[in-house]
Amino acid sequence: MVTYVSALLYGVGGLVVAGMALLVALQEKLVYVPVLPGLTKSYPITPARLRLTYEDVWLRSSDGVRLHAWFIKLLPDCRGPTLLFFQENAGNIAHRLEMVRIMIQRLQCNVFMLSYRGYGASEGYPSQHGITKDAQVALDHLYQRIDIDTSRIVVFGRSLGGAVGTVVTKNNPDKVAALIVENTFTSILDMAGVLLPFLKWFIGGSSSKGPKVLNFLVRSPWSTIDVIGEVKQPILFLSGLQDEMIPPTHMQMLYAKAAAHNRRCVFAEFPTGMHMDTWLAGGDHYWRTIQEFLQQHVQEKKDDESSNNDIDVGAK
Repeated sequence: MVTYVSALLYGVGGLVVAGMALLVALQEKLVYVPVLPGLTKSYPITPARLRLTYEDVWLRSSDGVRLHAWFIKLLPDCRGPTLLFFQENAGNIAHRLEMVRIMIQRLQCNVFMLSYRGYGASEGYPSQHGITKDAQVALDHLYQRIDIDTSRIVVFGRSLGGAVGTVVTKNNPDKVAALIVENTFTSILDMAGVLLPFLKWFIGGSSSKGPKVLNFLVRSPWSTIDVIGEVKQPILFLSGLQDEMIPPTHMQMLYAKAAAHNRRCVFAEFPTGMHMDTWLAGGDHYWRTIQEFLQQHVQEKKDDESSNNDIDVGAK
């Protein structure tokens, strides 16, 4: 009996040690995947291939890392909303161009696509601390432009990008008009238990139960659930119910946390949407949902200055 118990304890201990080793060695490669298997780090296409009007933008993050981005405009003088798009964790911005092409047409908007550090043509190596800096410099760049309506900047993040976008939106209530979050996790801490189920007993976010003694090992926790409740701007949640990577319950929890503090939250479900194709599976309903959200919460400013600038040239 003692031998059996000892063997069991050793087995559990071995699993814990193996889990810790995997977590330490592979976590960054699981969270950040700049290069898809069989492909190169470079962009397979540019917006020009899809006949999109665009500008190559080079930025310098606050810690000196050189970043690349594409600013794609509907028209040279488009004053519609500008979406600051933060991508998922795998691949680069070129892999999102077909979706962005349709986004620009359907929403009559501009789109700014940032390559995180270590992705695409950007320098450096990805990390939560670094990517948060990258997101801020991208927003600052947009806010300083004179060829867009800076009162209509909308942050749009999908998956990892939703975590990135939530942080930059919370930190910039005066620069971001609204936030759109699609198929995003509550935290990487919670995702550890999804990817490696036995780790859920040792790693978890603020909403999970029990002692989480290995949380300190996670270098990029991206705890969206702890940030979303502090966002004051309108938020649209887009959830694909067939998401095979992030349980849809994560989106429901994010919405519940946000809606408890923010009345301007909208939750939309797409029954056939998977992790990467909700925009495609959702079809017309997907785009109409975003369009209606933008029309309600990111309205164009009325130019009524002329009525206030009449000069009184009465009798002398």
